Amino acid sequence: MSRPSAYQAATEEPPKGTPIGADRPAGTIASPHRTVPANRRRSAQTPRPADTRQIDWRDTWATGDGRRATGDGRRATGDGRRATGDGRRAILFAARSQNALHRLLDTLPVFEGDPRFDRLFTLVPGSDFSADALTAIERAGAQSLPWAHATRRRFALILAASPKGDLQALHGPRALLPHGAGFSKSIRHEGTEYSPSGLDPAHLLLPDSTFLADLYALAHPSQVARLAAVSPQAAARCAVVGDPLLERFLDSADRRDRYRAALRTGTRTLVVIASTWGEESLLARRPSLPADLAAVLPHDEYQLAFVLHPNERVRLGEFQLEQHLAPARHAGLVLPEAYEEWAAVMIAADAVITDHGSAALYPAALDRPVLAAYDGGTELLPDSPMADLLSRVPRFTAVDPRTPEVLDDPGGIATAIRAHRPGGVRTLTDTVFAEHGQVLERLRAKLYALIGVEPPPVPALPRLLPDPAPAPVTPYAFAVRIRHGAAGVLHVTRHPAHFEPPAPVHHLAAEVGTASVRHTQGAALLYRRSRGTGGTGQADAYGGRVIRTAADWTVRVLADHPGGRRTAALIVSDTYCLVRPRSGPLLSVRIGPCREADGLAYADPAPVLSAVHAALVAERTGPAPTSLTCAIGPRTFAVRLSPASPDEAALPL
Repeated sequence: MSRPSAYQAATEEPPKGTPIGADRPAGTIASPHRTVPANRRRSAQTPRPADTRQIDWRDTWATGDGRRATGDGRRATGDGRRATGDGRRAILFAARSQNALHRLLDTLPVFEGDPRFDRLFTLVPGSDFSADALTAIERAGAQSLPWAHATRRRFALILAASPKGDLQALHGPRALLPHGAGFSKSIRHEGTEYSPSGLDPAHLLLPDSTFLADLYALAHPSQVARLAAVSPQAAARCAVVGDPLLERFLDSADRRDRYRAALRTGTRTLVVIASTWGEESLLARRPSLPADLAAVLPHDEYQLAFVLHPNERVRLGEFQLEQHLAPARHAGLVLPEAYEEWAAVMIAADAVITDHGSAALYPAALDRPVLAAYDGGTELLPDSPMADLLSRVPRFTAVDPRTPEVLDDPGGIATAIRAHRPGGVRTLTDTVFAEHGQVLERLRAKLYALIGVEPPPVPALPRLLPDPAPAPVTPYAFAVRIRHGAAGVLHVTRHPAHFEPPAPVHHLAAEVGTASVRHTQGAALLYRRSRGTGGTGQADAYGGRVIRTAADWTVRVLADHPGGRRTAALIVSDTYCLVRPRSGPLLSVRIGPCREADGLAYADPAPVLSAVHAALVAERTGPAPTSLTCAIGPRTFAVRLSPASPDEAALPL
C-alpha cells in the first residue's frame, strides 16, 4: 500500500524561513521515513555562531558552488561529502519509480566494500507510479534523502535509471542506466513520437542541447548505434557495459531446482504469464487470462505464475490486485513480488506467455520457451528486439474454458514446449545483451572514473536471487475426470472445483476440515492429510488429548456424510494411504514411484486416491481390486491395495 507521508516528506520543499535542522530533532539527519543519528556531534569547544537568526534554506545556496554554511561553524566541502569532517563522500541513487529503483539496486555490488562513500537514496518527483518506490530501501534500513534536500547539495556521483524527471536539478556527475531491456516500446505523449522509451534524445539532452548525464551506460553496441542514428552527440557519451540484471539471472541459473522446490512445483510444468503495464498489456486486454488458464490447465500437471510490471501493481494497489486475481489465486496462482522474486520465478519457469514487455527477454536469454500473446498496437516498435522475438516464437492461442476442445492443449502451451529447440530463442537475445560475466566490473570502471578515484580491490560479484516465497496452498476441492485407457490404466485429471468444470466429471473430491461445507457435502471422495503430510492433525483437548484412530475417523466421516457411494481416505505419507469405501472394509493403499531419467518421481497421493475411489465404486461382481495403475499426465504409478491390518486400523491421526 502507498505511504503518503513518506512520499510527501521525500518531495516537499522546506518551508521558507525554516532554520537548518528545525524540521528534525537535534542530532539527527533528515530522512523521509525516519530520523537517523548524526555521525558526529558538534565539538564542545566549537564556538557557537554569534548570529542566531533563522536561516532561509534558499539563502544557504548564495555561494553558488554547492556549499552552504551549516550554522555550527562547519561548511560542506562541495564535493559530495557530508559536513561531518570525516572525509567521506555520498553516492546518490535517484529513483523515479519502483522499476527504476530495482534497476539501481542491481548495481549495489559495484560499490560494496568501499568505506569511502555513503549510499543515499532519493525519490525523483513527478511519476504517476512513485508510490512505495522507496519501500525496498526502507526495508533494508538504508538512508533516504528528501528531494528538496538532495537538490541543495553536491554528490560524488548520481546514479539514475530513468531520464525522466528533473534530474538536472541534482548536483554532481550523473550516470544513466536503462530501466528495462531492449528499448522496444514507445509511449505515446512522452517525448518524441515513435522514439524508443529510454533512448529518446528529447529526454537524454536538455533544452539547451547540453547533456543530461555524463555517462549513458547501455547493454549492447546495437543500442549505441540506434541512438547514434538520431543523436550522434548523445551516443558519444555512451558506454557498453551490459545488463546487471541479466548477470543475476545467469549467476542464479543453477538454482533452478531450488526455486522450484520453494514454489512447490514438483514435477508440474510451471507456466509464467508476463504482463507489462498500460492499455496494450496482457492485464488490460486479457484480464481474465490467469483465471481462464487456471480453470482449464490440469492442476496436477501445471503450475501458474503471474509476473506483473511494478507500474501496474502501483496503479491497482495490492488489495485491488488480489481481488482481481482471487479466482486464480484460490487455484494456486503464484504472484511473485516485483523486486527479485519475479526473476527467481522466471528462472524456475518451463514456459513464458508474454505481451510486448521486455521482462520476457531474460528467460529467453536462458533459453526458456516463449509464447507470444501481444495483440498489436502502437507501443511496440518495429525491428526492435521484442518485435523480433514475438515474430519468431509460437503464438499463444485464445483460451475459452467453455469449450471442451480447449482441454486437448490449452493455449498451445504443450505443443510449444515440445517444439522448442535448444538455442532457438537464446540467439535472439544476442542483440540485446553483451559483456556476459563482466558487467559489474565494466560498470565499476566507468563509474569510478566519473568520481575520479580508484575502485576498491575486492571483486564486484552479482548477488544471487533469493528463494521465492512458497506458492499458495493448493485448492481443497477438485472436480475429477477419470478416463479408462489401454491395459486398464486410470487417467486422472483434476480441476479446481470453484470453476465451472470444463468437461463432464466423474466425481468431486474434497479435503475434510479445509474445504467448504458446500464442497464436502457433494464430494464422493473425502480425504485428509496426517500431520506428516501437511495436515493439521487432531487438536489437543482440554485436560488431555483426544486420539482418534484411522478406523474411527473413516467411519465417522462416512457417517457424517450419508448417502451415495462415498470413500473416506487418510493420506499417511507420499506412498501410503488408508481408505474405506462405504460398502467395504478399511484398505491399505501403497503407491509406487514413477522412474524417470533423473530419478524417481512421486505422486501427490490425492489424485491417486481418486483413481482408487473410481476403481472401488465401479460396477463389478467380486472382490475389490488388489492393484491398479494410475496415470497423472505423462507419468504412471503402480498402486497396491490390501486389507488393513489391526495396527494400521489403530494408527493414530
